[in-house]
Amino acid sequence: MEKQRVITPEVQVFSKVEFDTPQKRVGILGGTFNPPHFGHLMIADQVQSQLGLDQVLFMPDNIPPHVDHKDAIDARHRLKMLHLCVDDNPKFGIEDYEIKRGGVSYSIDTMKALTKQHPENQYYFIIGGDMVEYLPKWREIDELVKLVQFVGVGRPGFHKCSQYPILWVDVPETEISSTLIRQKVKNGCSIKYLVPDAVEQYINEENLYRD
Repeated sequence: MEKQRVITPEVQVFSKVEFDTPQKRVGILGGTFNPPHFGHLMIADQVQSQLGLDQVLFMPDNIPPHVDHKDAIDARHRLKMLHLCVDDNPKFGIEDYEIKRGGVSYSIDTMKALTKQHPENQYYFIIGGDMVEYLPKWREIDELVKLVQFVGVGRPGFHKCSQYPILWVDVPETEISSTLIRQKVKNGCSIKYLVPDAVEQYINEENLYRD
C-alpha cells in the first residue's frame, strides 16, 4: 500500500508596511496661557479651519525661555482654565508635556520628544507675528524648522516676513492679551467677553490675579 504524503501549505509572511507620509496633521499652540482667552481660541480655530488640521493642541509652558520672563501662576490653574476653554471642542486638545517635564521650556527639546513619541503626526507650530521676529534667537532654530512647519498669524505692528519658511494664516487681529486681563482683574474691572464665562468664574472662585 502506497504511503500517503501530507503536503503542508506554504505560508508567506508579509512584513508590515511603514508609511513615510504622516497620517495626522496636528497644530501646536504654545504659550503661558496666564490666563487663556478668546484671542487664543480664535487663533486656534482659524488655523485649524483654514489649514484643515485634524486637531490643535494647546501646550502651556512650564518656564518660558523669553528674556522678558513673565511670572505665571501655578501650572494646575493654567491647565484647569485651558480645559474649561477647549473640552467642548473635539478639534481642540491639550499637550501638557512641558509642564510634566519641568524646567525651562525650549521648543526644540519638546518637539524632538513629541515627534519621537508620535511619528505619525505632522506638526504645525503656531506662533504670533511678534514671535516670528524672534525666531533667529530660538535655540537650535535650524534644527527645529526641520521638525515642524511654522504657522505665522498676524499681530498688530508686525510684518509678515522671515528668513525661515513660515506658512502665514490670516486671522482677525485683536488687542486681547493675558497681560490686559490680569490688569483688569487686579483693578476690579470686568473681563466678560475677554475670556469664556467658565474661566471668569474660575478666576473669581480661586481669587486669581488679585495681588
